[in-house]
Amino acid sequence: MKPSDLVLTPRGVRFFGRYWPCTIGKGGVSGRKKEGDGATPRGTHRIVGMLYRPDRMARPTDWALPIRPGDLWSDDVTHEDYNMMVRAPCPYSHEVLRRSDPLYDLILLTDWNWPYAVKGRGSAIFIHQQRRPGYPTEGCIAFSRAHLRRIAPLITLQTRLIVP
Repeated sequence: MKPSDLVLTPRGVRFFGRYWPCTIGKGGVSGRKKEGDGATPRGTHRIVGMLYRPDRMARPTDWALPIRPGDLWSDDVTHEDYNMMVRAPCPYSHEVLRRSDPLYDLILLTDWNWPYAVKGRGSAIFIHQQRRPGYPTEGCIAFSRAHLRRIAPLITLQTRLIVP
């Protein structure tokens, strides 16, 4: 492990020698992640992208991409673009990335079940903003808005999320 890795611990995520409080999936940590179980998958996950809302915040890094109206994430195992970003209109099950609430104003994308998704193994594991402290996610890792904004500019494409 490197100091630049995001390492989940019982005290929060350790990153550059500091512990950052976070929440994980309502299903806890699992080595057998599957679609809809609410679990955060155990393993070492690469950070493969960053998305942000340009109407709500400045670009956090030069490699972050804007979330545009109509950007969606496919979570339908029957769709050919399962676990990929898609555009509206999309007749299959999906998550809206440009939400009215601030949950996805800043998203770090991991390589969980990506880019070659195994159907049913679970769609995207994001790092995003918390609804509120202690409120679990659907499997993602979530930080307070302030902490996520402080962490994001320090992330590189060599940063890994390690969930023991």
